[in-house]
Amino acid sequence: MEKKETHEKAETQQHSQKKQPHYDKKESAMTEKEESASQAEQEKNTEKKEANKQSEQETIQDLTETLQRLQAEFDNFRKRNEKEKAALFEYGKADTITKFLPIIDSFEIALQNTQDKEKFAKGMEMLFAQYMGTLKHEGLRPINAVGKQFDPHLHEVMLKQKSEKDDGVILEELQKGYMLNSHIIRHSKVKISEKNTNEKNNGE
Repeated sequence: MEKKETHEKAETQQHSQKKQPHYDKKESAMTEKEESASQAEQEKNTEKKEANKQSEQETIQDLTETLQRLQAEFDNFRKRNEKEKAALFEYGKADTITKFLPIIDSFEIALQNTQDKEKFAKGMEMLFAQYMGTLKHEGLRPINAVGKQFDPHLHEVMLKQKSEKDDGVILEELQKGYMLNSHIIRHSKVKISEKNTNEKNNGE
């Protein structure tokens, strides 16, 4: 019996020793598998980061190219706009000058008749009317002054004169003022009335 038990114990120990390496191999395989998975995950994260970095660089490059294109387009637009404005200005000048060419023709004709003073004077009157008609067509109109009450928005006082008229009445226009449409381009230079001090005192 003792021999049999001893034999069984020996077999059990041998069997245990045979199984032990199997568990070690299994654990080693699991460790290698985990390490491989961890390494694969790290490689995946690295690839993801590189892809994101490349995507950011491409986005920055696209934005830079878009900005450069917009700057070039704006610069071209500005140059084109300046060129068109200059062309319009030149056209406007040419259009205005063209309207005055008939007046130049009339001046040349009038200057050929300087010997006849009466005809010359009449010609000058006609030229002046023609000239003012052209300017009126462009929107120019004179500012009324004589007999009007002084208006600082329209008139500029150059002289004052004692008068029986009310204070500030325009007695004389020293230089005519003009408006272009609704804009004042030159104030009228005027002489206005100033009541006598005696008349003021008597009135009081």
